[in-house]
Amino acid sequence: MESSKFRLAFLLLSFFPALVSGLQISDPQPTTLEKASGQSVKLDCQFQLGPGDTGPLDIEWSLLAADNQNEDKVVILYSGDRVYEDYYEPMRGRVHFNTADPKNGDASINLTGLKSTDSGTYQCKVKKAPGIGSKKIKLIVMVRPSKPRCSVTGTTEEGKNIVLRCTAAEGTKPMQYKWEKTSDNKLLPASAVLDTVEGTINVRNVSASASGSYRCVASNAVGSEECILHLSVTPPRNTAGIIAGSIIAVLLILILLAIILFCFCRARNRKKYEKEICNEIREDVPPPKSRVSSARSFTIGSQRSSLGSMSPSNLQYMGTNTQYDKIPSAEEYDRPPSQAPLPPPSHARMAGPNLSRMGAIPVMTPAQNRDGSIV
Repeated sequence: MESSKFRLAFLLLSFFPALVSGLQISDPQPTTLEKASGQSVKLDCQFQLGPGDTGPLDIEWSLLAADNQNEDKVVILYSGDRVYEDYYEPMRGRVHFNTADPKNGDASINLTGLKSTDSGTYQCKVKKAPGIGSKKIKLIVMVRPSKPRCSVTGTTEEGKNIVLRCTAAEGTKPMQYKWEKTSDNKLLPASAVLDTVEGTINVRNVSASASGSYRCVASNAVGSEECILHLSVTPPRNTAGIIAGSIIAVLLILILLAIILFCFCRARNRKKYEKEICNEIREDVPPPKSRVSSARSFTIGSQRSSLGSMSPSNLQYMGTNTQYDKIPSAEEYDRPPSQAPLPPPSHARMAGPNLSRMGAIPVMTPAQNRDGSIV
């Protein structure tokens, strides 16, 4: 019996703060809000104090971590009758309390200029000893689709398979893609297969009737954007003509290379031949006979020396001498000295002393043998 009373007293003491405190938060169940980027949102947190809540009032808003590895981030704080708004740098200047004096029971905050990074779970915690209460709100900041990009994958020729693609780089999912043709009969090709999630149209065995303008619209819960695509399907290429043209072009290139190589080799050989000709010693005319040349030079030289050494008295004697009146012919010059006719016997030769008396200057005449060589 006594043990039962003791157990009851312990339970009453354990729950005493809850029984004494009267702090209550309206609608403490988690709620979810969806807003578009750039807009503003109010995170509501209303509370009521009881007569037993006599301690200092603390209000704390925090962004709960998405996983256990990160810590919760305090966004804004009210403590000691002061507001602290600069706890979370990414929201500096964009978060404020809804009222100037939160202790009156309104702990709501306003977020302006929402960004996609603002998405997450926010917790409002109110403390006033001995009471304490909290509330969670899940905020989803939705981003409208960015302007999509339209493109064509594949060869735009008749009979080929092509894929029309539409992709938005930014935007909160889920997003929907819608394709439509804006020219001619405004109907998609009969073989087209549309994928509204991936934003593609697969067209098999495309025909010329598929040519025209297409529009793609990317949309989600907060907005939409579109892009325009102009498709032009061309006739199939003449493969045989292309191959023939390629072969002809290759042959022309080979012929041109052969001509250039031939000209180069010919110029190189000509240069080599001219170099050899310049270094070659050629004998176009045979050298003259040594005997004839020596005989001519000796005869003419001896005659000139004789003429130059004669005095006027000697000149008179030359006039009477037939040896000096005869001019040798070309045949005599070409005839070897061994066959040359001997000069005719002269008249009485004057001795050296007689010539000296007449005023002549003695001249030394070199002796010759019969073949014309000098002795």
